[in-house]
Amino acid sequence: MYLHLGEETVVRMKDIIGIFDIENTSISKHTKDFLARSEKGGRVVTVSYEMPKSFIVCEEKVYISQISTATLKKRAIGQ
Repeated sequence: MYLHLGEETVVRMKDIIGIFDIENTSISKHTKDFLARSEKGGRVVTVSYEMPKSFIVCEEKVYISQISTATLKKRAIGQ
């Protein structure tokens, strides 16, 4: 099964480690550090240049998406 993250980006469900609300979690220093290290390591993929609402941590990449965590959850459960 696959999850559509926005635009033309889909990932395999089994590769997803977690889906996080970017506004609520980016307050934490640990999350900021994780995202900064991922960006520096070239692991961050920006799905769309619209206002980001979530980030999806996968085994090899971190996706920044304009789709809310609630919508992504509905898509994941609906499969």
